[in-house]
Amino acid sequence: MGKACGESSDKKVTISIGEYYASREPVVIKTLLGSCVAVCLFDAKAHIGGMNHILLPGRADLAMYNMSARYGINAMELLINSVMAHGAERRRIKAKVFGGASVIPGMIEKQAVGRKLSGFVISFLEKEGIQIISRDLGGVWVRNVYFHTQAGDVYVKKADP
Repeated sequence: MGKACGESSDKKVTISIGEYYASREPVVIKTLLGSCVAVCLFDAKAHIGGMNHILLPGRADLAMYNMSARYGINAMELLINSVMAHGAERRRIKAKVFGGASVIPGMIEKQAVGRKLSGFVISFLEKEGIQIISRDLGGVWVRNVYFHTQAGDVYVKKADP
């Protein structure tokens, strides 16, 4: 019998808002997204990958908040540093980006947090010189994201909000 999308014999780790995880070992990292955005970074040659789950664009005021990975700049810096600490080479890191849905009925699309967060992440990765090789952003769907760190494969399962 075959395996369904997202299934694997690899270790499984679930991350929530404001969390990130990176590994040199084969792991399936899972998260559930609405308006939040998850970035999957990986070095295909070294088989190292990681994912974050970002709530808001910008930078956390670390004097007031202890969950700095909830905020875009902090979450991206933490994830990049973590995959590099596991042995990834900066020049080989690629990105896949997911989420940013408009899940609040009646919200004007251009004011929606998901849209702003998606724009922030794309701009950040471009400025950092990290190529985005895949993305699934926007819409109204809640997304279950499964990232297989060993191969850099991502499976997305969408559901209506």
